[in-house]
Amino acid sequence: MAPPRRTAAAAGSSTAVILRPAVPADVALLRHWDTQPHVLASDPNDDWEWETELGQSPDWREQFIAEVGARAVGFVQIIDPAREDSHYWGDVPPDLRAVDLWIGEADDLGQGYGSQMMQLALDRCFAVPTVTAVLIDPLASNVRAHRFYERFEFRLLERRRFGTDECFVYRLDRAGWLTRQSAQPGRR
Repeated sequence: MAPPRRTAAAAGSSTAVILRPAVPADVALLRHWDTQPHVLASDPNDDWEWETELGQSPDWREQFIAEVGARAVGFVQIIDPAREDSHYWGDVPPDLRAVDLWIGEADDLGQGYGSQMMQLALDRCFAVPTVTAVLIDPLASNVRAHRFYERFEFRLLERRRFGTDECFVYRLDRAGWLTRQSAQPGRR
């Protein structure tokens, strides 16, 4: 996989987001973020079991804390859904990635951090030459998230129930990512 620390700055912004590996010392921060209304609204039924999960490093998963300066602003998880041990995504072909991403504090919403985090996550996913597409599963009711992912060229595949959550499954194929990359000034 790509190197662990990456940075991105939004166009016109001097505030770069970096991704650093999430570690067990981040449990209290992540538990705090889990109580924030906007985080609960986007993921109301999951217990991420941070105390357990941050102590494990399976080769099919990467977990990151997004930082601006030395301040944590969000979380990113990238998995290989075909190899993930709970089989959350069901029977999927190889060479996909799935991303979970959120901003921790409401004051950090709308600052461009989520866009930078997503760009870094996608760069990381598609740095693996065999990866053909990336999946995302926002709640069906989360219209703001749908618009966010659609700006990154994700396309709606289907509505699907994951556990008790009604979600939309979005997919970004490598070709869509490459098209988006070529349209951005200063990118590849």
